[in-house]
Amino acid sequence: MIFIKVSFVSLLCFVQSHASSQANGNFSFASYFQEDMILQMKPHRAQLWGYGTVGAVVNVSLNQDVYSTRVKAGQDGQGVWLVAIRPHDAGGPVTFQAVQDDHGLLSWILLKNVLFGDVWICGGQSNMQFTMSMVINATKEIAAASNYTVIRVMTPAQVESDSPLYDLKSIEESWSIPSPDSLGAKAWSYFSAVCWLYGRYVYDEIKVPIGLISPNWGGTPVETWSSHRALSKCGLQDRSESFRFNNKVPTSNSVLWNAMIHPLLNMTVKGAIWYQGEANTYYHKDVYSCSFPAMIEDWRKSWHQGTMGHSDPQFPFGFVQLANDEGPDDGSFPVIRWHQTADYGYVPNPKMPNTFMAVAMDLPDRDSPYGAIHPRDKQDVARRLSYGGLNIAYKRPIDPQGPIPSSGVRSADGRVVLTYPNHQHLIVSEQGNFQVCCNFSKCDHQKASPDPDWLWAPITSHTHRSVTLSAKVCVEKGGYASVVRYAWSLTPCKFKQCSVYNHIGLPAPPYVITLGDI
Repeated sequence: MIFIKVSFVSLLCFVQSHASSQANGNFSFASYFQEDMILQMKPHRAQLWGYGTVGAVVNVSLNQDVYSTRVKAGQDGQGVWLVAIRPHDAGGPVTFQAVQDDHGLLSWILLKNVLFGDVWICGGQSNMQFTMSMVINATKEIAAASNYTVIRVMTPAQVESDSPLYDLKSIEESWSIPSPDSLGAKAWSYFSAVCWLYGRYVYDEIKVPIGLISPNWGGTPVETWSSHRALSKCGLQDRSESFRFNNKVPTSNSVLWNAMIHPLLNMTVKGAIWYQGEANTYYHKDVYSCSFPAMIEDWRKSWHQGTMGHSDPQFPFGFVQLANDEGPDDGSFPVIRWHQTADYGYVPNPKMPNTFMAVAMDLPDRDSPYGAIHPRDKQDVARRLSYGGLNIAYKRPIDPQGPIPSSGVRSADGRVVLTYPNHQHLIVSEQGNFQVCCNFSKCDHQKASPDPDWLWAPITSHTHRSVTLSAKVCVEKGGYASVVRYAWSLTPCKFKQCSVYNHIGLPAPPYVITLGDI
């Protein structure tokens, strides 16, 4: 331990003349405040926090700004200090100097090569954990890392806890500048492909530093990433049945929220992206339309509280709608896709404000060496997600949503006409992704396909804003088409060959529409 009994000004001069940034005794930054990191830029205020001696005064300086606070006892009695930095423009690098004055006994630490930019959290299960070394064209993609030195990446270690932790217990990958080593580690380690590619595509447009933090764990249900408060909104707070594939995958309520999300709440962030849901196709599936929106709402509220209001209480939240898998279609994937939108079929919606979604059901990869549930084309996924991020988070004039009909009508001769908004400008193929339910059937749209109540309706014609279907099968049976559903199957089409896309190549998501009369 180093104790320096000198004036504060003399100490700063000493600090500025030394390059070392090591902690002194019990005075340190929290685990994830490291050199090469990104702190949130304006209009938000970034926070810095760490550990010290209870009662001591801490002064954190950046250029001419000095932020003073006192070390207080945390929940476990350990001394904790925190300061909020005034809003800063994008850029850097900068060095923070922190000095603890414990009744005249001084110690110091440095935080170097810090950039101000936008910080994004990238969470989820295996398709978010899926690393850059596993994607198609991995070598080429990783080689491009040197062009993005102002994007920084960090991967928390996979840890679970029965109670909320204040700091990360372990970090798998410390804050790093992009390189073949920091991006291209072994499969399932680091760095997350969807997270990196999303950050890269966003950076290409906004040109400010991007910080990417990716807490993820394959095979985990949404309940593990949700707080007790979030789960209680859906009646799940006491429901934590085990369904483990193996003993390495946690499934207990809140254990990853406690260990991998809660510790980050004192860090101001721009927003979050999410790729998860496969585990919930067989675990609390019917509650996902509540549990997923509840998790989003609670993350936002918790980050807003944890950063004393400096993180947006409605920060942008993007997610990937489930891709594909192999095997029999029991209807669970289409149902979770629907539940991912709180049963609206689109986002944002009244239950999920300020959200955006990337559709991935048209990107099957049956030859993936990691299994069909883990398609290797993460570039298209991240690109689609970035459109939503640029629109929702950065107000860029990009429509991130694939085509969804604004109305649907039927005629007496069995025609069904679906009309789409003018701005979508449809690209339509004859791939058969439409089904109709006749008025004399039980039109439960969540039934698996094929189902006798849901009959295929071929496309007979289309324009740039409408699709006409044939529903004569209902007329021939003495009835009429009552409801249309779209792409309601495990793998509705071959690669990028579903029926309806918009003019920039975004696929229509699964949807359900009740028909009226012409």
